[in-house]
Formats: sequence, structure tokens, C-alpha cells
Amino acid sequence: MTLEKPPRILQGGMGVAVSGWRLARAVSLRGELGVVSGTALDTLLVRRLQDGDVGGHLRRAMERFPLPRVAAETLKRFFRPGGRVEGEPYALLPLYRHTVDLARERLQMLAAFVEVELAKEGHGGRVGINLLTKIQFPNLPLLYGAMLAGVDCVVMGAGIPREIPGALDALARGKPAALRLDVEGATTPVHVEFDPALHGEGGAREVPRPDFLAIVSSHSLASMLARKSTGKVNGLVVEGPTAGGHNAPPRGETVLNERGEPVYGTRDAVDLRSLGELGLPFWLAGGQGRPGALREALGAGAAGIQVGTLFAFCEESGFAPELKRTVLKRAAAGDIDVHTDPRASPTGFPFKVVTWDGGREPSRERRRMCDLGYLRTAFALAGASAEAGASAGADTRVGFRCPAESIERYRAAGGDPADTAGRACLCNGLIAAAGMAQPRDQGDEPPIVTSGDDLVSIARFLGGRTSYVADDVLDYLRGPEPAALPLD
Repeated sequence: MTLEKPPRILQGGMGVAVSGWRLARAVSLRGELGVVSGTALDTLLVRRLQDGDVGGHLRRAMERFPLPRVAAETLKRFFRPGGRVEGEPYALLPLYRHTVDLARERLQMLAAFVEVELAKEGHGGRVGINLLTKIQFPNLPLLYGAMLAGVDCVVMGAGIPREIPGALDALARGKPAALRLDVEGATTPVHVEFDPALHGEGGAREVPRPDFLAIVSSHSLASMLARKSTGKVNGLVVEGPTAGGHNAPPRGETVLNERGEPVYGTRDAVDLRSLGELGLPFWLAGGQGRPGALREALGAGAAGIQVGTLFAFCEESGFAPELKRTVLKRAAAGDIDVHTDPRASPTGFPFKVVTWDGGREPSRERRRMCDLGYLRTAFALAGASAEAGASAGADTRVGFRCPAESIERYRAAGGDPADTAGRACLCNGLIAAAGMAQPRDQGDEPPIVTSGDDLVSIARFLGGRTSYVADDVLDYLRGPEPAALPLD
């Protein structure tokens, strides 16, 4: 991707599988930036293979992966030609530990390669990948796998991605890269490392360095990233608290409204004039899903807008079809709510949760467990046992815990039981929303749906339709601002 002619519309990299290759490809074909979500891609790949790889798309892309032995071994281990027997649990990947073995790194590389390869297949449009800074272990091999497929842009938020630009520089040259691991209580730095040379047949290969866009919610963070990142930041996505998924917490002391949501104020608004002085192109995100928003953003000095919610419920998105129909039907009837939950996410960041049926939240009806572990917290061990979440062997100085796991296990790993109140398992819940729920003894894993605040007013966009495609969204965003609607 070249920012000499930046796209005007960035499609948000949403959830787990919501922003999949089909959606990103549809947006890229229209000349804008289609973005695949990189969250839990390794789990998604092996579950799709276990479901039979309907259409053969994964296997087609896997044939082009530059490490054919890795693709062959993955197929042998996970591919089920007829899919799983109904009710059969998905085979799980091991939980991440401090040291990630080469086989798991290669699976991550393969998963990212496949997603980007399919998004870029058959056209010359630009494709990006969105990763969460908070999910640290998979990010380096995911980045390299996406770069092997020619990804044009990397978009990252949910943390401070200061080290990512330098890592992209190193990976593009085929050199080792490292990221500092957030370890509670650590007195010395702990890193996760990745060396492309360990995966290339005949040595590491050089690949093009994609542009890097950092998601920010404040001018101070934007300024720090522009000045102190380890490599070049090519642009910024300015995300407000109306956006879906994780939101930055309010600046200062957190105050909750009568709905139990964090209250954002003037301190949380970004000064766009000061932002423009950084000399970087920027896109406005959150509440931009309407005609006229693009024109207003361009007038304010932005390069364009990022839109997620409208794309999230189009036909090409990765939400399970029946769930998508239910949400759109409820939204059209005015029976939908988007709640900014300060407790749902194990990360501690506020998280947008969609509810209906008068506020009923099915995602909380599950037995507490953590068997995917993408959002676990690493902590320095002080005599904790392996049963308390410690890594084995050389990794025994770093343990892991998640406030969405069982309270007993969380307490045994040194966690405060008070932290577990109200927590939901985003890993399992978001994958379930994409139609790959893990069967449990007590029933299938319930879904968690996340969306921006624009969902509440999506009926205006629908105009009586019950479904739509990505092209409809782009036409709507690029079109003229509609006349004011009469007040009810």
C-alpha cells in the first residue's frame, strides 16, 4: 500500500472472523482498504478445516504457502473431508506459553498467510490486517505470515504498539524481531521473540514492509507514537468511544452513568488541528457510518474514515448468518441495545456488548473456563505451581491467569477473586458468534456480539431491507448526505 494516494474508507478489522477475507476482498475490489481481523486466526483455521473447508478456499490458499510441508502437516492433522460429526467438540490448540514452539509459530504464519492471500486473490486492491497489541504471543509470526502474502497495511490498537514499526522493519529484512511482554510483577524485561530464519528453507526471505497505522484515542498517544516508535508510523486511526469492540477507558477517574457505562468527556476528545500538526495522515473512526461523515472528515483534515458496524452485518461479514439476521431484525424493530461494559473484557478495557430481548445477555450463561487463552495476563511467579497456571520447564518464572476462568483457578494463580465479577470469555464468545461455537456438555458455547453504537440507528440505512452487501455500504458512505428525517 502506498499512502501517496490513501484510501478514503478503511473497513474496520472487527472481532474474531467478522472481518474475514470475503469482506476485505469485497471492499478492496472497490478501491478502499479492506482489512482482515488477525485475532485467533490459528484457531479459526483449524476449526474451519475440521468443518470440512467448504468450497476448498483454505486448501487453495494453503497450496501457495511457501512452506509446503507446514501446509501438508496442518491438513493431515486437522482437515476432516466430511466435517465434524454433529456435537463433536473441536480439537483445541495448546494454550500459549512464554516460549512458543516452532510448530505453533508456523501454524500462525500459515493462518495469516491464508487469510490475506484469499483477500488479495485475483485483484490489485489493497488489503490490511488488524491485530490487537494486547494479544502479544501470536503477533510476530502472524505479521510475518501476512507479509509473506503481501499484506499492504498493518492496523493495531488495544494497547500501545510502539515496538511494532521496528518489528516490521526487521521482519521485512528477514531478521529476528522481539516484543516486550507485559508481565505483572516482573523486575527484569521479558520478551517474545521470532526469527524468520528458523522457518525458511534455505534461510529467511525478504518481504515488502507494509505501512503501519496505529489506532489512537488521544493526541498525547498519537504524539508519543509518532516520535518514539521503533520505526516509522505511516498513519493514525483516531477511534472514539462509540466504536465497537474494545474502547480506551476515559481519561482521569472513571465515572459510570446510570446504565453502568463509563462516562466520556471533553478530555477524551482528540484535537484534530493539533493531530494534523504531526504530519501524518489520519482517519476518523467511531460513529462514521453515515452519508456526510466522509465529507466532514475530509473537511477536518482527515484522509478519510474507518467504518466497522455497517460492514459487520453485511452478507460478506463473518458473523454466523442466523445471528446476523436476528440482530438486523431486532435493530430494525428498535429492540437492540449496545452497552459499553466496563467489566466484560478480561483485559480491563471497556467493551461494547450487543443485547436484545429486553437486555438479556446470553453470553454470560456459561461455565467459567479458559481453554483458548488469548487474553490471559502474564505474571511473574513467586512459588506458583504448574496447576496454578505456570509454564513448564524453562518458563516456570512466568505464569498466566484470566479473570474469565474459574474463580478457584484464578485465585490459585494469585488473582484477586473480585476481578472475576462480571467477566465474560471473549475468546470463546466471539468465535461462537462467527458460527464455530465449541460444543459443551451444558450446550454450545453462547455467542458474544460486539458492535459500535451505530447499530442502534442502522434501520435508517436498511430502509426496509433485511440484508445487504458491502457494495451497498460503500455506496451509502460515498453518497450525498440525505435530507433531514422528520422527528418522531
